[in-house]
Amino acid sequence: MLDLSQRLANYQTDNLTSRAIASGKLVRVVGLTLEATGCKAPIGSLCMVETLSGEMEAEVVGFEGDRLLLMPSESIAGVVPGARVTPVVRDAGLPVGMELLGRVIDGVGNPLDGLGELYTQQRASLDATPINPLQRKPISEPLDVGIKAINGLLTVGKGQRIGLFAGSGVGKSVTLGMMTRGTTAQVVVVGLIGERGREVKEFIEEILGVEGRKRAVVVAAPADASALMRLKGCQTALTIAEYFRDQGLDVLLLMDSLTRFAQAQREIALSVGEPPATKGYPPSVFAKLPALVERAGNGDDTQGSITAFFTVLTEGDDLQDPIADASRAILDGHIVLSREMADAGHYPAIDVERSVSRVMPQITTDDHLTMSKAVRQVLATCRKNQDLVSIGAYKPGTDPAIDTAFTLKPTIDQYLQQGMKDSIPYDMCVNMLSSMLQTAMNNSANQNQQGHNR
Repeated sequence: MLDLSQRLANYQTDNLTSRAIASGKLVRVVGLTLEATGCKAPIGSLCMVETLSGEMEAEVVGFEGDRLLLMPSESIAGVVPGARVTPVVRDAGLPVGMELLGRVIDGVGNPLDGLGELYTQQRASLDATPINPLQRKPISEPLDVGIKAINGLLTVGKGQRIGLFAGSGVGKSVTLGMMTRGTTAQVVVVGLIGERGREVKEFIEEILGVEGRKRAVVVAAPADASALMRLKGCQTALTIAEYFRDQGLDVLLLMDSLTRFAQAQREIALSVGEPPATKGYPPSVFAKLPALVERAGNGDDTQGSITAFFTVLTEGDDLQDPIADASRAILDGHIVLSREMADAGHYPAIDVERSVSRVMPQITTDDHLTMSKAVRQVLATCRKNQDLVSIGAYKPGTDPAIDTAFTLKPTIDQYLQQGMKDSIPYDMCVNMLSSMLQTAMNNSANQNQQGHNR
């Protein structure tokens, strides 16, 4: 007896070949939405649209009555009324394989690096089957990312999905680049979605570097790409990461950014008539976000892991932005980059107080967790009393906890800062944290003793 997938394949071969292959014609263009009649094709399938400069790809994103609603993957220049629209019977899929390492591709797998065509033996669908949550391995060991502030105070586990919340110009791309160079993951997949085209080459040549590129795959769909291409760019990055995970490898996925994915889906949804909801985002955006994020994580016992960092752009540094708020609820923690710290020259500008790794208690020792809590308490005490100290309203010696906190803070700030090209191993980060706290506590005790003697 044939299984469901085989029956579906037979249906597509028998029915789509005989019915949907018939060409239709273009009857309307509204914004970036194309309307065609005279042909049938399922949602998500591709159609070729005739233009003055050749054929153009478009995807079926909806239908209304007997009209198909199409979204082009490139510029619609050259489209004419009554143009022929021909459905493509089946999608060849995305090329996947070890041949992708060191390559730069666009949102649908076409090479952008000038190194020739991609020849792989396997292909994968962009729409992966969801993993049964009971079959996933638990997150049980840390992943080294080479950054002291994260390794020491916001430890990330293999298979964790974490958000990097930042406004514009606070060192988001630099922080991602530090991770690519310092991580112990065997493969790095980078998705540059909706960002400036200039940043793509800079990230590859200056931040990623020659050595980092050898074990990395870069998927680029810059801001001038169509909404459909930006949407597919995110799905392509996840599909490639899933392939390497299925080979038993540990993958670090850096997606920049989840906000651009949401904005691309908003453009498409509004174009086909979906009503806007929260701040202009239609309901489908909040349905697609978890579907994308849940593809990352651990596989079963025979597979590897995908540790994912999804950057989230906070408009006006507002962490209550709808996408930021929805992302926090579906991620396993978040790291916040502070504009104030960046303006003060503190890099990476990680605000430890406002950041959290939800799996850290399960993957670190009790001593490590205690040290992390101690640093957080010091930073919180300093923040609460900073105004009193600045205006001179606080007299030293009034509260030993406050005195100790302000004595420790310069040492902690020094620990949290790191050069862009520096990479610190995980064990060294923990040892440096322990040594830093011990030294700072001894200095604080000596200062208190001197003050008491006076």
